[in-house]
Amino acid sequence: MESFEEIADEEVPKEPRIYVSQSLRRLTREILATKTQNCFTQTKRTEITMIQIAFSIGLDSIWRFPYLCHRNGGGSFILVYFFMLLLFGIPLLYIEMIMEQWLRVDNVRIWKQLVPWLGGIGYASIMVCILVSLYNSVIIVWSLSYLSHSFDHPLPWNECPLVKNINVTDLSCLRTVSHQYFWYHTTLSASGHIEEGVKALVLHLTLGIFAAWFLLFLIMITGLKVSIPMLIFSVFLLYILLLCLFIRSLFLEGAIASLRRMVTIELSAWASLDLWRQAGSHVLYSLGLGMGTIINLSSCKTGGSNYAQVASLMALVNLVTSLLATSIIFIVLGFWAATSGHACVEKGVSKLMKLIDDGVLPQDAKPPENILLQPPLDYLDWISNLPRHLQDQVIRFSPSCSIKAQKEKFMEGPGLAFAAFSQVVSLFPASSLWAILFFLTLAVTELSTLIRILEGIVVPFQNSIFRNYPQLLSVVCLGGFLGSFVFTSRPGSYIMSLFDDRLVPLTLITIVAFQNVALAWIYGAKSSTRGYPPTTLPGTAA
Repeated sequence: MESFEEIADEEVPKEPRIYVSQSLRRLTREILATKTQNCFTQTKRTEITMIQIAFSIGLDSIWRFPYLCHRNGGGSFILVYFFMLLLFGIPLLYIEMIMEQWLRVDNVRIWKQLVPWLGGIGYASIMVCILVSLYNSVIIVWSLSYLSHSFDHPLPWNECPLVKNINVTDLSCLRTVSHQYFWYHTTLSASGHIEEGVKALVLHLTLGIFAAWFLLFLIMITGLKVSIPMLIFSVFLLYILLLCLFIRSLFLEGAIASLRRMVTIELSAWASLDLWRQAGSHVLYSLGLGMGTIINLSSCKTGGSNYAQVASLMALVNLVTSLLATSIIFIVLGFWAATSGHACVEKGVSKLMKLIDDGVLPQDAKPPENILLQPPLDYLDWISNLPRHLQDQVIRFSPSCSIKAQKEKFMEGPGLAFAAFSQVVSLFPASSLWAILFFLTLAVTELSTLIRILEGIVVPFQNSIFRNYPQLLSVVCLGGFLGSFVFTSRPGSYIMSLFDDRLVPLTLITIVAFQNVALAWIYGAKSSTRGYPPTTLPGTAA
């Protein structure tokens, strides 16, 4: 099948000049109508590979893989994920790349040509891209929120702020680490449970959503193209920062034990079907399988690309990035566990006694002599019984650790990565500079990933349905902005977890299953009954 560029060249008459002029005007109108079409159709093979690698890294490696690994016991999840990556992930990724090389069309038309009665697979992929774009835009907002607070000195997540309430002093800051407190109370303003409902939107998150979608619209409408040096710089800068964070985290208390716990494998965990479901769905999610983004990104003349090597490279880079980020988070979790409970009470009492000796705090703030022999919660009860002004001072000068938590399980979900990375960043000299670099890089990576996802929505629609509708991008961005409102509410993080853990993975599994049924039909019954050679598809040259 001829490419779109060759067809366009053949349609332009060469001799009559007036026809050439009319053809050029018609071509100009088509270009203006599809200005936001895939800007990578003329890119080189190396750039396509870098785009795919950057897309895979930004989609999940930093925030999704670590909390799934933590939830499923560390080493058991990693090993299952590795097996499924080799057995299913790389072959399926290779198949999607080869499909594009055969037909060179977008994700909707490729399935209409292969199996017309399964043409809805392409539209299902667009639906998944829409869902993923909605809650991935919130991740950009979270990164921007941390970036804006990174300019403060000292970093605001290092110490728990006092809740500004005339009548009540909030002790939740002492029940958990300050980084987790900052995540829930400052970044999310989260409610205690999802049953609260979407009653009101969090103002700074809503403004962030507007800024994110407006920036995406400007980038797409102006056709800005990421050059290969910028791609290489963004990917390598992210790796350098993660490597620096990993090296610094190795000096935290309990680092080696945390890494050992991360690679510990419990064979009994393999009996859990939920473990296999989460590992398998994450393989699809991490490589962008079933979303159509690989087909849309690769829809160009790439010559004799070795797609097996490209697919293996993407999987390897994604795995290494995921393991590096997960190592940092596990070390931080181990550090939190080692400094919580009785250890936190001892640190708090020691600090209070020193401040009393220095005259910073009055003698009335002195803890009971036998407080270290009592459960940690008794220390919280003692603080809650202090006079109002002493409570404020004790909370203000308390160390950044959790008095209540005595187990390693602190939190789950995407926020685990933000809380853990903010902990490590704050340990560096000139921590504000490190925080700015890291969260800026994280925001740019997520932004470039979301651009690829939006192309997976806009390009197929413009090629098949809305070809002469240049306002499509405006409608998509406006719809994405309005649809993301639900994630900026107080229970928005819980709703995102439902989308990310249930709805999107199950949809991806269904789409990929139908894709493989379609390919099996083509190479099985169809190819034998219609006489197509095993390596030839309908509409392609043998």
